[in-house]
Amino acid sequence: MSTEIATQPDLWRQVSDGFAQSGSAQFRALPQAGQRVAAVGCGTSWFMAMAYAALREDLGQGETDAFAGSEFPAGRSYDAIVVISRSGTTTEVLDLIRATDLPTVAITATPDSPIVELADQTILLDFADEQSVVQTRFATTTLALLRASLGEDLSKAAADAQTALTIDVDDLAKLEQVTYVGTRWNVGLAHEAALKQREAASAWTEAYPAMDYRHGPIAIAQPGRGVWIFGEPPAGLLDDVKATGATIVHHADLDPMASLVVAQRVAVAKSLALGLNPDQPRSLSRSVILD
Repeated sequence: MSTEIATQPDLWRQVSDGFAQSGSAQFRALPQAGQRVAAVGCGTSWFMAMAYAALREDLGQGETDAFAGSEFPAGRSYDAIVVISRSGTTTEVLDLIRATDLPTVAITATPDSPIVELADQTILLDFADEQSVVQTRFATTTLALLRASLGEDLSKAAADAQTALTIDVDDLAKLEQVTYVGTRWNVGLAHEAALKQREAASAWTEAYPAMDYRHGPIAIAQPGRGVWIFGEPPAGLLDDVKATGATIVHHADLDPMASLVVAQRVAVAKSLALGLNPDQPRSLSRSVILD
């Protein structure tokens, strides 16, 4: 997992440069501005879909919804469905593709997987595949590609990710509990950061939209616990968290995806400190395949 985390800056540059320069058919498969889009995934892939959907709308590219694979509303119309699945074998997303007549674009790391045969078009990011059960680089490389497709320049994000690999995470790994918060596209990143600690370190974590955090969840904040903020914090939130004595984690100078890289590294450090194997979390497999 640590080795795969460290490759992210280069992978983000690779997909960003590839999108800008190649004009390849697989990149052109992504939705165009003005189209009404649904983004779908399970687990980590769902959180990347959430981030993409909010960012696409905020950049004025078109109405975009995000759904967990099992929760896609039957009968709703879209110009395209973007389906994210590292393995290409996840039951819920395969069932969705089989059930819809809408155009589907799959992003996967696995050639010759069922999703490649089922989707109308496929973007293969096999160079970002992983050996660890816990996803890191495939998810962020997918989001980097989607951000590039929206016209974003990923050069700062990649440079910030390189910086994120050098940040000391020892004290952060010692926090008893961390709640992750963000606004708009950063909400997806907050959920993903929380999931990394739950998966790799069996740790108690939570994630919320930042404005909603004060509506109850702040009650668990106290010294020895943390509140990790992705993106710009809402007015007054920092003061409210400071009053609880909890540790504030906010990488204000980093692209939010680079802050996620730091969170990935914290998950590994916490896992190892507890004597766990971050690459093989209990009760998890690479893909959920249902009978």
